[in-house]
Amino acid sequence: MKKIEVIIKPFKLEDVKDALVEIGITGMSVYDVKGYGRQQGHSELYRGAEYVVDFLPKIKIDVVVKDEMVESTINAIVNSAKTGKIGDGKIFVSSLDEVVRIRTEERGSEAV
Repeated sequence: MKKIEVIIKPFKLEDVKDALVEIGITGMSVYDVKGYGRQQGHSELYRGAEYVVDFLPKIKIDVVVKDEMVESTINAIVNSAKTGKIGDGKIFVSSLDEVVRIRTEERGSEAV
């Protein structure tokens, strides 16, 4: 099993959610986060004064999938979140040793 963490632009959340549901992803966690990457934030002008916005609003999505679903999940995310502009986001994939569903005590892929 793999945990896929996704950082995207906020306005792409519904597109990504719909794409994941379409390929059979039944659960996800969504967080409002702030951060920056290569773009290093941006400058804004407010009442004649320029200031730097270091941390930009982003959305973080966590999903857990079976190993055979990793590539289709990544493809669905990339195809639905990509704008071709800087700040589109990142996808991080890591291995999970164990998953336990508390209600039924199921373990492994049955718990996903």
